[in-house]
Amino acid sequence: MDLNQNNTQESDFPMGLAKPALRALANKGLSRLEQVAKLSEKELKELHGIGPNAIRQLRLALESKGLTFSDNNTLEE
Repeated sequence: MDLNQNNTQESDFPMGLAKPALRALANKGLSRLEQVAKLSEKELKELHGIGPNAIRQLRLALESKGLTFSDNNTLEE
């Protein structure tokens, strides 16, 4: 587990992810891409603050780690 100076788990979310999307993920208790991979795109889109751009950024970040959303299907945006 990576800890930052405040002894909190460091996020590996994409750098450009908008603050509303980051808040939505944090409110759901998500701080790592491995946790996001357990959700489907549909579940993520239901979170207030997660839009098509955030889904796209998260999908690319997941793919770079060899991960996918749980439904493994790309929904049309």
